Amino acid sequence: MVAAKVLGRRMTVAILVLLTLDFCELFAKEEIQMSADPKATKATVAGGCFWCLEPVFDELDGVISTTPGYTGGTVEGPTYEEVSTGETGHVEAVEIAYDDSKIAYEELLEAFWRNINPTQTDGQFGDIGPQYRTAIFYHDPEQKRIAEASKEQLEKSGKFSKPIVTEIRPAGPFYSAEDYHRDYYKKNPVQYKLYKEGSGRAGFIRRTWGEKK
Repeated sequence: MVAAKVLGRRMTVAILVLLTLDFCELFAKEEIQMSADPKATKATVAGGCFWCLEPVFDELDGVISTTPGYTGGTVEGPTYEEVSTGETGHVEAVEIAYDDSKIAYEELLEAFWRNINPTQTDGQFGDIGPQYRTAIFYHDPEQKRIAEASKEQLEKSGKFSKPIVTEIRPAGPFYSAEDYHRDYYKKNPVQYKLYKEGSGRAGFIRRTWGEKK
C-alpha cells in the first residue's frame, strides 16, 4: 500500500509538471515567435489609439505580428488606466515584428504616415492628451536615419500646411497592453469601425489620402 501511495504521488507530480510546461510553452509562444525567428526585426510607432494602428500593419505582407502597448515614459509596467491619466509619460504605441527581406522599414513608415495626423500637437483626432501624441521610436542608427529622411520627405511634399510634429526618439522599454486591447478590431469589429469613424480618423484619412489606406 505504501508503494502504491508513493507511486500515486509521483504520478500526480509528473502530471503537474507536464501541465506546467505546456502552460509555459503556450504563454511564451508569441514572445518566442519573434525572438527565435532570425528574420524578425522590430519597429515601434505611436499614432494615437493603438486599436487603429494594429490593422494597418497586420495587413502588410512581411509583418509577422503587432503588439499594442505603452512606451516612452518613466513608470515601469504601467496599466491602461495609469497611462490614460497622461501623467506617466508613456504613449500608446504598437511594436511591429517584421521580416525585412519581405518589407522595408520605409514601407512601414509610409503606412504609418498615411494613418495619422502628423501635425496635431494635442493628441490624435478625438483622443486628446499626451498619451496620444505621435512618435517613431528607432531601434538602431539606420532606423533613425530612415525615419528622419522619411519625415523630411513628408515635410517637403507640401501635403500638409502645418508643421510635422511627430517625434523621432530612441526606443526604450515597451510594455504590452492588456489582453483585451490586442486585436480589438477583430474581436469587436462593429465597435472598432464606429470608433474609427467617430474619432475623426477615418474621415481625415479619406480627405488626405483618398479611400485607400
